[in-house]
Amino acid sequence: MRQMVVGNWKMHGLSAASRDLVGAIADGLGAIPSPPQVVVCPPFTQLALLAPILKGSGIALGAQDCHQAPMGAHTGDVSAPMLAELGVEYVILGHSERRRDHGELDETVREKAQAAMAAGLTPIVCVGENGDQKAAGEDRDAIGWQIKGSLPDGFSGIVAYEPVWAIGSGVPASRQDIADMMGFIRAELVRQFGAAGKTMRILYGGSVNARDAASILPIAEVGGALVGTASLQAETFLPIVRAAVDL
Repeated sequence: MRQMVVGNWKMHGLSAASRDLVGAIADGLGAIPSPPQVVVCPPFTQLALLAPILKGSGIALGAQDCHQAPMGAHTGDVSAPMLAELGVEYVILGHSERRRDHGELDETVREKAQAAMAAGLTPIVCVGENGDQKAAGEDRDAIGWQIKGSLPDGFSGIVAYEPVWAIGSGVPASRQDIADMMGFIRAELVRQFGAAGKTMRILYGGSVNARDAASILPIAEVGGALVGTASLQAETFLPIVRAAVDL
């Protein structure tokens, strides 16, 4: 299975800068033999603009969230069928910032994942422990419950592990931290989903940058990276893509 590198632009990117960024990424991919799968997830406002530009580029289009209902009186929300109509293929769900800033519960994330799959999208569901949970030795319990609560029966998407305690803290997760938790997540997926859990892709999403990607991506069970800030410039994103080649 080829590695996957997903760029989560978060709330960044006006039209001109977004066009320039995907153009630079596409140009860089053209110089990489057998590149990994690459997905960019711009803000909602850029999806319709970028969808036709990305066709045939080797870059897939993702979104950063969707509502759990296909339509309805939900001011300010965007549904999975709306995303699919634009050509979106992937959608990030349950990101730690959504859970923190919008109070999203595992049940909500589960419903959104079901809606995404029903619309033909591939959900990328994020799980991860915070600092208090890690300090109390409850990190595995927290993630086990998140997996159980956030992934619906018949889940056919991707899991992204975010050590929330390490993001922006200046205390990065060690290779051993990552290896231990990725192994645990794989075991949980197999325990909860049986044979299907053996092949679900698991991304690592803890402030991945060009400097550490080469050491993180080869870790067992790491199937790619969910990249935040480093995805906002081609010169910081493409080295991560290159580090994922032939792994």
